[in-house]
Amino acid sequence: MHPEAAAERHFSSPEFQRHAARLGMWTFLATEILLFAGLFVAYVEYRSLYHESFFQGSRHLDAMLATIETVVLISGSFAVAMAHHYTLINRSGWACVGLLLAAASGVAFLALHGVEYVTHFREGALPGKYYTFSEIQTSGISMFFTLYFLLTGLHSLHVIAGTGVLLWLAFFAARGAFSSQNYSAVENGGLYWHLVDLIWIFLYPLLYLIG
Repeated sequence: MHPEAAAERHFSSPEFQRHAARLGMWTFLATEILLFAGLFVAYVEYRSLYHESFFQGSRHLDAMLATIETVVLISGSFAVAMAHHYTLINRSGWACVGLLLAAASGVAFLALHGVEYVTHFREGALPGKYYTFSEIQTSGISMFFTLYFLLTGLHSLHVIAGTGVLLWLAFFAARGAFSSQNYSAVENGGLYWHLVDLIWIFLYPLLYLIG
């Protein structure tokens, strides 16, 4: 049984089912955007209050490593797009490869970002009252790292969830469950992964490229 088989009985046609799934996914993505939008508003407010601290904090972050992370995530989005393409032309084996490559990009991103976190923990560049990094002691610097860990940590949780979804899709793609007549799961999973990438594209300049 493929992932959509049980649901087909509840819809008048496969096309109506795909439309309902797509609408539901876009509604879910809208709620995710609202979540991060609130955090972006908080970022703008605190950056206006502590501009110099945010500048110093950003200069301390590893922009080169973040650039590599960005390339890795964008590569994952390309792999997801190709997986969707191969699904539409009934080449489930290549679709599985694309999904696995995208999942690998998620794992690589988390590993690279973990290196950043370990460095900050060793330095004491931590949120709020746990901030003990002696090299930057400007007013509001602890708020910068609070927002840094909050935004990137929440994003990393989304990367973990997205990677799990991609692996689940790859499992079914390997079994030939998807085709040009049954591609909603791949399409919606890809949309979620693209959202994860889009959020990072906003976080990257906001945190690492303050000038």
